[in-house]
Amino acid sequence: MSAAIEPAVNGAGMLVNDREAEVCAWLVARGRLKEGDLGRARRLHEESAEGTLTTLMARLGLVSERDLAEAWAELLQVPLLAARDAPELPPADLELSLRFLKQQHVVPVQDDANGLALLVADPADPYPLQAVALAAGRPVALRIGLRSEIDGLIERYYGSGRSAMGTIVENLDGSAAEEDDVEHLRDLASEAPVIRLVNLILQRAVEQRASDVHIEPFENRLKVRYRIDGVLHEVEAPPSSSTAAVISRVKIMARLNIAERRLPQDGRIQLRVQGKELDLRVSTVPTSFGESVVMRILDRESVVFDFASLGFTDSFQQRFVDVLNKPHGILLVTGPTGSGKTTTLYTALSQINTNDVKIITVEDPVEYQLEGINQIQVKPQIGLDFSGALRSIMRQDPDVIMIGEMRDLETCRIAIQSALTGHLVLSTLHTNSAAGGITRLLDMGVEDYLLGSTINGILAQRLVRRLDPETAIPYEALPEVVEQFELHKYTDERPIRLWKPGSSAANPSGYRGRRAIMEFLTMSDPLRRLVMQRASEGDIERQARSEGMRTMYEDGIAKAVAGITTLEEVLRVTQEG
Repeated sequence: MSAAIEPAVNGAGMLVNDREAEVCAWLVARGRLKEGDLGRARRLHEESAEGTLTTLMARLGLVSERDLAEAWAELLQVPLLAARDAPELPPADLELSLRFLKQQHVVPVQDDANGLALLVADPADPYPLQAVALAAGRPVALRIGLRSEIDGLIERYYGSGRSAMGTIVENLDGSAAEEDDVEHLRDLASEAPVIRLVNLILQRAVEQRASDVHIEPFENRLKVRYRIDGVLHEVEAPPSSSTAAVISRVKIMARLNIAERRLPQDGRIQLRVQGKELDLRVSTVPTSFGESVVMRILDRESVVFDFASLGFTDSFQQRFVDVLNKPHGILLVTGPTGSGKTTTLYTALSQINTNDVKIITVEDPVEYQLEGINQIQVKPQIGLDFSGALRSIMRQDPDVIMIGEMRDLETCRIAIQSALTGHLVLSTLHTNSAAGGITRLLDMGVEDYLLGSTINGILAQRLVRRLDPETAIPYEALPEVVEQFELHKYTDERPIRLWKPGSSAANPSGYRGRRAIMEFLTMSDPLRRLVMQRASEGDIERQARSEGMRTMYEDGIAKAVAGITTLEEVLRVTQEG
């Protein structure tokens, strides 16, 4: 038996309980488990006394399978093995009951001189280890795995090769596709297999840190894709016969009208998955083969409104905060959809949110609730649009106004009027660069003299994938690359190093999270003169650069050299060079 598991196997329930207590403390210390949830799980475990405490927590969704596996692997100092890294075939000449493997969630993966490697989801229970060691007649070496992956491996090795989703699909009513009857659809969507299917899609999305879930019907198949760190990945999907039932289930969860399939609909789902309180924004649009559903996953607990975690350097942050602290004027954040504009604005609001400042926001939708800030949800269907809400809130005596998006000329004019009357206005705009923000407003019909007198600063940003610092691999940059991208400007280090992603069992992509690359244009007298002359975007950018503005591309290159991201990521996002 391996040294790591001897205490648990030989021992004693007390040692097992100690190990579990260590795991729980590890999870709480890292914010992966709430103290209140742990207390509830303990009380339930004392009442039932079945299985282990850690298994109960995972089953109740209080903690994710991956977090639990990582905690066990670190505390026991044993490898965490992903199912994809397991051998294609199980160890030969080993007779173990399939029922036993499924009940205990263990699977043998390798047999060599070191003993029989056994993949285990719950090391707190010594019984399976002892039983396998006895049946095999040789020592057992512990490996930690995710429960769902272990179940999939058992199926692959000893069953019919079905996945967890395949097992659920077997119990689905195959006639779902032909049915147009709303009541029948409602019944189908409320059946256990469909509920488990949708829950599995959402659970896997959270497990893989996805920001969006796309469920898209096509002629002969249903496609499911997750957006992870800004990049779409296709994943296992239910069969096309389940399309109507799956989409109806999502619509019921979001309180949408399942009978309406001709018009787009928007809704929200609040639920708890893998120990996290999630807010899902649901959008449906009709397509040729049914309704396409996109769910934006907002993890209210994990979001941190902090400039450093967004990617602001110290000098950059100081310039931004100086503009933010001005008593009146307009501060714009620009970029395409999904570039983190709203998060940056929320971080800015958190910075200035004090007891002596009244802040009102007008948003569509309100993504995160901020303590001490009055947030208004736009409802166009009842006549409450951006311009209408803005006209009303001026009578609320705000100091700071945040507008979710400058969508039309009327909203722009009210924002400018507010800035002229002594308010600080924060808003977003869909443009590709900071200089483009000025030309976009001029194109919308805003008068040049008003722009020049009210705009304080424009921040443009994109998101690049951040390298996982634990697995990132440095390499020396080729002389041609150094010359082409002028890397010597961004570091004094010689030789100049760049970085590439390294995969691990916990993180196969080598990336974890995203960071913003940005440029910040602050208004000056020469720039105001260019605005009055209606100069081109290129002229405005050249003037801003001569005044010290670093472009988004240059900021990206600097972060690539610093090992935050890769050069390829910067080029992918900026599409320069």
